[in-house]
Amino acid sequence: MNIRPLHDRVVIKRLEEEQKTAGGIVIPDTAAEKPQRGEVLAVGNGKPLDNGETRTPAVKKGETVLFGKFSGTEVQVEGEDVLVMREDDILAVLG
Repeated sequence: MNIRPLHDRVVIKRLEEEQKTAGGIVIPDTAAEKPQRGEVLAVGNGKPLDNGETRTPAVKKGETVLFGKFSGTEVQVEGEDVLVMREDDILAVLG
């Protein structure tokens, strides 16, 4: 994928969630919520600060992250749905 986000933005591909409950009930696609976990595909150069410096992003390409349910903007790049969001919208990096 050839995309380079600007400043403090990050491109994320949603990871598919489990389609069964703990009791083994299968959840249909129409009732399932959108996943809140994803893999970082690309990271911008960092957030420009008021003093002219740039804050280096805390996330790296390839990391799995947790983000808010309504975070980011969905776009389609080369036929693939991805999210573009600010680094501040990422809640945690999953180890």
